[in-house]
Order: sequence, then C-alpha cells, then structure tokens
Amino acid sequence: MAVSAVAAGAMSLTACSSGAAKPAAQPAGAVVAATSSTAGSPYDSSDSSGGADANANGDTLSTQMQYQNGTAKQNNAPANTGDFYSGPRTDPAALNWVQLSAGSANGLSPIVHDGAGFTMYRFDKDTPNPSASHCDGQCAVTWPPVLVRPGSKVFVDGVPVKQIGVIKRDDGTLQLTIGHWPIYRFSKDTAPGQTNGEGVGGTWFAVSPTGKKVLPAGGSVPSGTSSSSASAPSSAASSSSGGSTTLGNGSVILDSGTNFSEPNGSEGVAGPGCVNVRQPDAASSLQLSGGPIKIWTGPDCSGTSHVVTADVPDLGAIGFDKKIVSIRFGG
Repeated sequence: MAVSAVAAGAMSLTACSSGAAKPAAQPAGAVVAATSSTAGSPYDSSDSSGGADANANGDTLSTQMQYQNGTAKQNNAPANTGDFYSGPRTDPAALNWVQLSAGSANGLSPIVHDGAGFTMYRFDKDTPNPSASHCDGQCAVTWPPVLVRPGSKVFVDGVPVKQIGVIKRDDGTLQLTIGHWPIYRFSKDTAPGQTNGEGVGGTWFAVSPTGKKVLPAGGSVPSGTSSSSASAPSSAASSSSGGSTTLGNGSVILDSGTNFSEPNGSEGVAGPGCVNVRQPDAASSLQLSGGPIKIWTGPDCSGTSHVVTADVPDLGAIGFDKKIVSIRFGG
C-alpha cells in the first residue's frame, strides 16, 4: 500500500550518523509511491533545483524503481548486494538496490549517503533542466555514477521520494538523480563518513536530500538558508580602490538567482590566479569560501572590479548583478 510521505526508519548507519532532523519513523519495507507528497517533511520540495517534482514530469524510468521506506538493513537486504557489494558498480548484484539516507559528516549537513555510509555528490557541470550527466570516461571512473536498472529497489531514509529521478546516460546505463541533479560517489572516499570530494575543482559538492549543493557551515551560507539569515550585502564586498587587499586562494559558487537560488543552475570557480568564468554575466549571488577574491566585469580580470570578502546574497546591491566575467584569486 502506498503511503503519502517518505519517512526515515528508526535505524541509521553510525558512520555518517548526524543528528540531522528526520521525519517520524514509518514501518520499514512500506512501499512508497513514486509521486507521493512530502508535505511536512523537513526536506520539502521548496528547496529543489528548478522547484519541480522530479517524479511528476514524465520520468517513466523513475516509476520503474521499487521505492521502499527504511534502510537496507531494516529491509533485510542480502549481504554483498547493492551498496554492500564490493565489486564493480555495474555488476548485476550491485544494481539490486541503492539506499538514500539523510545525514551529515565533517560539518556538512544535511547530506545524502548510501547504505554503506559513503557520501553522494553532485557536479556543477551537469544540468538539472533537463537532467543530464556530463561526467563520463575517466571522469566517471573518478566519480562513479550511482547506477540502477529497471526494477532496482531504492530504500528511502530521510530523502523525499518525489525528489528522486532516473536518467539514461550516454552509455545506456541508468543513473539516479536527486532534485534533478545526477548523483555520484567519489573514488577517493575509501571509508564511510569521508567527504574528500567536497569542493574538488570548485565543481563537486556533497548533495542535499533535495539536490542542493552542501557547503561547510563555517565556510559559507548553507544550502536552503533564507535571505533573512544571509549575510548583509554591505558587509560582503568593498571597493577595490587602494589595491592593498591580500587575496585568498579559495573557491566561489556563482548562483544564477538571488539569495543563493539556482533558477538557471550555478557554477563553481576556484583559484589560483585570474580565472574566466564559464558562464559570464549570469550570476546574481555568490557563496565564498577562502576569500577575499576580486570580481571583474571583463575577461582576464579587466574592467571594473570589487573585492569580495564574504557571501553576497544579491550582487545587484553592489552593482554586479549578472556582470561577473572573471575572478582574481590569490596564488
């Protein structure tokens, strides 16, 4: 019998256990409808990239999955299958099931991890609308996509089932998405609870239960933070006149909407030195880690500039809405 809301089971893996709030427990094994509502969930669809229901958009591949409430252990998943499987992720036994659990690790919260406690990630160069992966070849070796097949079980544990989707990759395999963003593991995460992929290349980030990128609590405004709690624009940037500021070799996320929203996606940029952004004149807010940085209106760090020292929820407040073309980092 289909239930009307996704709910976490009472049991979670200690490797990535977080204390992050979860919905009230429901019996493990309950079948969860692919188009069920998540009203009342702490991870509701208002935090979704694109704001759409991932399973109400004609995603027929997604409806072929078997969604079950609770963890794999609660549902008595066999050893050495699914997320417990130790062999290649394309083997039939590995494709039997995937667990999507909300949790936290290393200051990142809420994030999604699999049944073995490994962190799942999203890639800024992918696209959410339409959902598509742009990580293949050697990229997919370093960042293995989370694969399923028609009929695979998806154990949902704090992740709204309405946010879960499935896409067909260029090689014909099927990959899970959350909030329309394809999800991956990281080959250099060698033990449960690791987050070694966070911020790699300024484009890879742990994924939230609704598909948002998750940033460290101390490094930038976390995903889903409302504008009322964001840093004020007046404290975020200052004029670059004087030129005495020592720039940091960190990273920045350029979001296409104000208040760190992503109506047309986002882009991660990292130093060192001067970097031309891939999508110029597209950002309306930015999230900074490891600044200060200097933003420029022209390529190769030319034109008008501002020194940015913290997150900027509205670039228009400093005259830079959709005007960033290049960024100067330290190093």
